[in-house]
Amino acid sequence: MTIDIICPLYNAEEYILTLHQSLLRQKDVKINKIHYILTRSSDNTEIILKENKIPYTIIEANEFSHSLTREKVALNSKADIIVFITQDIIINRNDYLINLVKPIIDGNVEATFSRQVAKDKNIEKYTREKNYPSESYVVSKNDLDTLGLRTFFFSDASSAIKKDIFVKLNGYDSKDLPTNEDMYFAYKLIMNGYKIRYCSESVVYHSHHLSFKQLYKRYFDTGLFFKYNDYLNKYNTKKSGLDLAKYVFKRALKDFNLKVLFRYPIDMIIRYKAMRDGEKYERHS
Repeated sequence: MTIDIICPLYNAEEYILTLHQSLLRQKDVKINKIHYILTRSSDNTEIILKENKIPYTIIEANEFSHSLTREKVALNSKADIIVFITQDIIINRNDYLINLVKPIIDGNVEATFSRQVAKDKNIEKYTREKNYPSESYVVSKNDLDTLGLRTFFFSDASSAIKKDIFVKLNGYDSKDLPTNEDMYFAYKLIMNGYKIRYCSESVVYHSHHLSFKQLYKRYFDTGLFFKYNDYLNKYNTKKSGLDLAKYVFKRALKDFNLKVLFRYPIDMIIRYKAMRDGEKYERHS
């Protein structure tokens, strides 16, 4: 099966060369094309792409959409499998990609996603541990009663989907989603009887250093997503968030991670308030 890789870029000068080289090193896979979609940037990303003769498409800032930008390229793909990645993942192994797509090639599932590991000892280290365990698993509609919202957990920081299934399910339904487009599509996969495999053997390093302002924006957008996709709320969204918060606190306490313990209260308050503000937000014309 052939693979198209789709990667949006923005101010990616510190990532792009390392990322591109790591993709070219992948073994035992047939990469048809790597699609870089560059939102016009203020750094040297475009210069680096040109100097290294790396093909890309450029769009203006007002054209970018987390869902629509990916959807447009995916629907026009000529490959058998589409792989979504983000610019800031770090790939250290040359079997990362085959480990991600092999369950699809073997016909066992219709979509997969990678394990994400945070390098820094911040709150994200523990959220990654909880969300991306060391053991692989497969989810289907049969898991809804036991896993609830967790059934739809899926990340396009590094994921793969059968192209014909993406087309059959109409991608993101031409919706401009500010975030959680991956969960939106995972819901469609599961509810239509398809399976998703979490591939712990396909590892990427993925870390963020979010300011409180950036953290608020991220969770506000998440709250807004759940407001306009409220059918998800019946799957215990609040319990999922509470379980994660408890896990982070227990792990930080066990490690006596003072940096995390000092930040934890205000970090969690911001997440909670931002989610609630997003859920209550009313657009005014």
